[in-house]
Amino acid sequence: QVTLVESGGGLVQAGDSLRLSCAASGRTFSTFTMGWFRQAPGKEREFVAGISWYGSYTYYADSVKGRFAISRDNAKNTVYLQMNSLKPEDTAVYFCAAAWKGERSTIATMRRYDYWGQGTQVTVSS
Repeated sequence: QVTLVESGGGLVQAGDSLRLSCAASGRTFSTFTMGWFRQAPGKEREFVAGISWYGSYTYYADSVKGRFAISRDNAKNTVYLQMNSLKPEDTAVYFCAAAWKGERSTIATMRRYDYWGQGTQVTVSS
């Protein structure tokens, strides 16, 4: 079992930055591919960014590429999402998720993830 707790969300203005954190507890964090997903009101949950369990592979949705950066600190059992140049369309609840030894080919596949956090709200005003 893995427990994921997100933090760092909030209300910001367009162009601002935020850093989300996701702290994991339970099974060995370093064996999990980690992903960030988001869900806006009335929309389906969508992939944002992922980082492989071995840390050297990252993948981003086109909508955030060049603005967001995912990273992990295995010593702290934490994955981060640095969000820069935020836009109103980035407004959503952001979820982190964990996939045990998830492969590159499925890093953006929601059903591949075994564990989910409760989410943190990010609101970007124009």
